[in-house]
Amino acid sequence: MNKELIFLVEESIEGGYEARALGYSIFTQAETTEELKKQIVDAVKCHFNENEMPAIIRIHLVKDEIIAV
Repeated sequence: MNKELIFLVEESIEGGYEARALGYSIFTQAETTEELKKQIVDAVKCHFNENEMPAIIRIHLVKDEIIAV
């Protein structure tokens, strides 16, 4: 197992945040970033066995903004 697992986090259209692990079928969502961090850790613990658990979870927050010119 890699020592690091990366989650791509985006703002949800309905509000809150959505997160997905790159390279794994792990998805979760939450209303706040603090709640999302807890949800991500819980999802990772459910997905991996203890001996396969990544040492680091990296959260990459993507913010999509439009600027009118």
